[in-house]
Amino acid sequence: MKLSHFSSPLTSTTTILIIFFTILTLLHHKASGATCHPDDEAGLLDFKSGIKSDPSGILKTWIRGTDCCNWNGVQCDYERKRVQSLTVSGQPEENPNSILSGTISPTLAKLQHLSGIYLSNLNVTGPFPAFLSKIPTLQYIYIENNMLSGQIPESIGNMTQLDAFSLAGNRFTGPIPSSISKLTHLTQLKLGDNFLTGKIPESLNKLVNLTFLSLKGNKLEGPISDIFSPFTNLRSLELSRNKFTGNIPNSISTLAPKLTYLMLGHNSLSGKIPDFLGKFRKLDTLELSWNKFSGIVPASFKNLTKIFNLDLSNNMLVDPFPEMKVKGIESLDLSNNKFHLGKIPQWVFSSPIIFSLKLANCGIKMRLEDFKPSETYFYDFIDLSGNEITGSAIGLLNSTEYLVGFWASGNKLKFDLGGLKLGKRFKYLDLSRNEVYGKVPLSVVELEKLNLSYNHLCGEIPKNNFQASAFVGNDCLCGSPLQPCKRT
Repeated sequence: MKLSHFSSPLTSTTTILIIFFTILTLLHHKASGATCHPDDEAGLLDFKSGIKSDPSGILKTWIRGTDCCNWNGVQCDYERKRVQSLTVSGQPEENPNSILSGTISPTLAKLQHLSGIYLSNLNVTGPFPAFLSKIPTLQYIYIENNMLSGQIPESIGNMTQLDAFSLAGNRFTGPIPSSISKLTHLTQLKLGDNFLTGKIPESLNKLVNLTFLSLKGNKLEGPISDIFSPFTNLRSLELSRNKFTGNIPNSISTLAPKLTYLMLGHNSLSGKIPDFLGKFRKLDTLELSWNKFSGIVPASFKNLTKIFNLDLSNNMLVDPFPEMKVKGIESLDLSNNKFHLGKIPQWVFSSPIIFSLKLANCGIKMRLEDFKPSETYFYDFIDLSGNEITGSAIGLLNSTEYLVGFWASGNKLKFDLGGLKLGKRFKYLDLSRNEVYGKVPLSVVELEKLNLSYNHLCGEIPKNNFQASAFVGNDCLCGSPLQPCKRT
């Protein structure tokens, strides 16, 4: 260091001493952190020994004698020199063949200062690792999207210190153990996408600190337990894709002040949609599709001004549909009810952020040219099948650069197909049973899914990989996969 000529000898000496002690401290820290606690190292290496395949090398840095606090996925409390959390996560969407697989070694219980274990998107097999109850500091268990199986043991009730517990995306069977009700500190409980059976235990109403409850994608049945009154902090409730029957329980009405996500779709719920849902002023997502709801949609729905995702499809709902006052809907699906909307609602037109619009079989009678959304840029999916829509789809489809799919079968659309200019993201097109004419352009046959059957198309079909069902019922199409064209 170059010292200023204005510095006194005392200042220079002090500076040198500071540098000396800083270096000494760093060297001491490095030396003392060269290896982690023997129990932590042994527990982690035994865990590694239970992993039979690690093709992407997630655990390649786990080498005996090196500082385990520097290993991939390991985080330490450096004051205690103990392992605090373990995170091992795969990325199957990038390379499905690179997923780590094996079992969870019980010697992982040696990590006596572990507060969180996060094992996600792996092929870890075996039963629930009950030995985790021997770790007194464990607060967070996220073992998600693996292949654990068997029943969730009643002994889970001994882990009363848990703050979050997720076994979502495994293969667990049997009932939800009633002992979970002893985990009164839980803020998150996620048991979705397993094979759990039986009813929701009444005792779950003791989990008064829950902010997130997900039991979706199981085989739970019977009426939804009327247990929700104590859940004053709940923000997300996911019960979709089960076998629930009966009405929506009244105690759900007590969740109105804070609930943002309510997902009850793909069950066998019946009766009328309760009026109290219109009081959920913070509701972001409401999903009631594929049930047996009947009657009208409550007029109170006009109060859901913050709703972004609304799915009421595949029920038996009837007119009139309330005039919503939504400031910006992102996803709307009213398909396959008994609605006679007449036209696409104005509050849908005005949304600047909508990406998914599905109004199949909604009794819409209008010219498609009259559908002039304030913004088409964000549209990903549009389904207007089974209505009485006339006119041309050219203007709409050619102005939606990010559109992925357009379904409009069973309408009265009439335009020249050759005028289509599809964006790079476009993959799915169904214009079957309309009055579309002209030739089949090359851009159309390069899609992933296509149905142009029963229109008035003519001419030779460009080379494609589709079945004949994609082109049958037209006036004079020829070429593979239909009959060969006649050469003059």
